[in-house]
Amino acid sequence: MSANSNNIHPTFDRILGREDKESFLNQKAKVIWMTGLSGSGKTTVAIALEQKLKEKGVLTQVLDGDNVRVGINNNLGFTVEDRTENIRRIAEVSKLFLNCGVVTINCFVSPTIEIRDQAKTIIGSDDFVEVFINTPIEVCEQRDVKGLYKKARAGEIKNFTGIDSPFEAPESPLIDVKTASQSIDESAEQILQVILPQITKG
Repeated sequence: MSANSNNIHPTFDRILGREDKESFLNQKAKVIWMTGLSGSGKTTVAIALEQKLKEKGVLTQVLDGDNVRVGINNNLGFTVEDRTENIRRIAEVSKLFLNCGVVTINCFVSPTIEIRDQAKTIIGSDDFVEVFINTPIEVCEQRDVKGLYKKARAGEIKNFTGIDSPFEAPESPLIDVKTASQSIDESAEQILQVILPQITKG
């Protein structure tokens, strides 16, 4: 039987709320949204940031583009429509973590301003922390950890961001991280210093 509005009965009013869970965890939830080109260092920085937050007693969840695409979004490709749906689902999942009081660290190319605004609308602007992992494409291509740029240049991958699909840099990210000129630890520490006051209960 297909779902329709008559068959859906949300129970939000009867389950523990976000404030209860934040109080239990002694932290404030946020969604840290890292955007940047493939190879910019999003996931590497996120892993380092997660470790630093753990040391501060903060419960986190990292959501990474590759991991999500082998699971919840394994039916999506890289067309504009599929990218939009990919981010919509991630934003909805992030909102669930947010309502559990968990600090979510997202690592997604999310290449356009429109697509990131969609995520911000779903999550809520007060809880959406935009971080630009600002690494020039030349550096990303030199790293090319996954060999994706080489395949894109050879025409083996279509709609690859930065090659034959555009990337729109954030106009005013809360945090601008330049991984080409600083270490992973320095990059994670830069984010930590900004985010910690926002997630610490005092």
